[in-house]
Amino acid sequence: MRILVFWFGFGVALLQAGPALILHGGKVVTVDAAFGLAEAVAVDAGGRIVAVGKDEEVLALRGEGTEVMDLGGKTLLPGLMDSHVHPAAAMTEFDHEIPDMETVADVLAYIAGRVKVSKPGELILVRQVFITRLEEKRYPTRAELDGVAPENPVVFSTGPDSMLNSLALKLGGYSRAFQVPEGSAGKMEVDPVTGEPTGLLRSLGHNVKARTSAKTATEEDVYRRTVELFRAYNEVGLTTVADRDSSLERVAAYEKMLQKGDLTVRMRVSPGIPTMSLWPACAKAIDEVVRHPRTKPDAMLQIIGTKTYLDGGMLTGSSWMREPWGVSEAYGISDPGYRGVQKITAERLKLLVESVTASGLQFTAHSVGDAAVELLIDTYEAVNERHSVRAARSSVTHCNFMHPDSIAKAAKLGVCVDLQPIWLHMDGRTLTQHFGEERMARFQPLRACFDQGVVVGGGSDHMQKIGSFRSINPYNPWLGMWTAITRKARKLDAPVHLEHALTREEAIRLYTSNNAYLLKAERETGSIEVGKLADLILVDRDPLTCAIDELVETRVLKTWLGGKVVFDGKAK
Repeated sequence: MRILVFWFGFGVALLQAGPALILHGGKVVTVDAAFGLAEAVAVDAGGRIVAVGKDEEVLALRGEGTEVMDLGGKTLLPGLMDSHVHPAAAMTEFDHEIPDMETVADVLAYIAGRVKVSKPGELILVRQVFITRLEEKRYPTRAELDGVAPENPVVFSTGPDSMLNSLALKLGGYSRAFQVPEGSAGKMEVDPVTGEPTGLLRSLGHNVKARTSAKTATEEDVYRRTVELFRAYNEVGLTTVADRDSSLERVAAYEKMLQKGDLTVRMRVSPGIPTMSLWPACAKAIDEVVRHPRTKPDAMLQIIGTKTYLDGGMLTGSSWMREPWGVSEAYGISDPGYRGVQKITAERLKLLVESVTASGLQFTAHSVGDAAVELLIDTYEAVNERHSVRAARSSVTHCNFMHPDSIAKAAKLGVCVDLQPIWLHMDGRTLTQHFGEERMARFQPLRACFDQGVVVGGGSDHMQKIGSFRSINPYNPWLGMWTAITRKARKLDAPVHLEHALTREEAIRLYTSNNAYLLKAERETGSIEVGKLADLILVDRDPLTCAIDELVETRVLKTWLGGKVVFDGKAK
């Protein structure tokens, strides 16, 4: 490879002192447009790449002040990116460690344990234990919750949907006379025979007001644990993450971390917008984001757009589908015509998209079902007649079920996709059993998206716990790559529509160059090229040639952010 050197106005100084760092003797996977390979990289004192090429060419630049590291034949890659995290996950186990729950019995045992350390009347909240991942593939029933916690209100929350016990229903005001508030897309499930609430609330805030025994975190606690989480991200190779459905208060916290030198990932932020409010409140929230100084381009901390919720959850039975879900005991669905939950009207959605994209910010909406995806992309098409949705990097969040027409339209408009391959691995079995092979052909159709030029970025939707495999959802990017390549779901013998699989190169792009584009960072990061920031990772195996099932076991040996080491495996 021909050596390229970019002097950035420091030519004389570089000739005298040489680059600050040279990494040589490795396999450098550049992830540039040609997916080229090199042997060595040089980085200047400002943390930018000044040379990429063969060992002898790059080593010739060495000066008196150059740190030189022999990679020992190991593979060097661009720092990885996660397009979708929720850093509040760091606080999940602040009060106590939460065990893995694989069965309804595990859930009930956990609740029974919380009863022992709680006073009667105190709320017991179980969050993000998805029924698709329980062996029985169903919610715990109201009666089961009553049986282990008769004197405590219990809310088993899976995100947008919750199962409540009898005391929680009473405290929340949920009786057979309950009326869903006007303007809400929520639904309270009732027994078709008795008319009594089953305990299942869909896209309704549980509204149960009760004290809890959990200890309260201080601002210092939140800061400390968030820093710990970001260092855990560095440990698996992540150098950039996107905080989706964030807030301007969180931006201020990241600003503090940046000033103190504790921000070890590049942060892209999408504040949430209260779309169920009256329009003046929505418009005000959007304006506050648009006017925020952090919307200006910045490699370390930037507000890139906004986030809303268009439908419910695939894992909870409330994503908005083109065809009916189908009656299901597991999901608690008794209406054969039920298609899920639409949270934003088409008229309101268009106002939101126009307001955000007109400012040049990225609009994205949680859109899981194919009906939600279709409406959002159709809305982008309508707004695109007034101004470019491509220029704003308009995107679809999750985008799990996609009709072929939506893929073609997204490609034409330049709409990006923020997708979580880990859901295929974790939930493919239950989804296949429920929807069947034919409908699952539209589930995470990565091959079709890549072939038609839709830019797809890989994320995790990390919600709870620190630990790349034990977290909900697992944020290990190597597991995400492996899933995109193999389409394998746990506890399922056959791949989920292998025709939608990616190549290894494409899977790496999913977490590097594609994410850089999706997150408005492609000029600075996402590949190993002259002029870009030296966000780099050294790994213990070659992800392009190792046995495919060993890809998941990939261990990061060292992580650099702008040429500075933020994780060193030898130091652990």
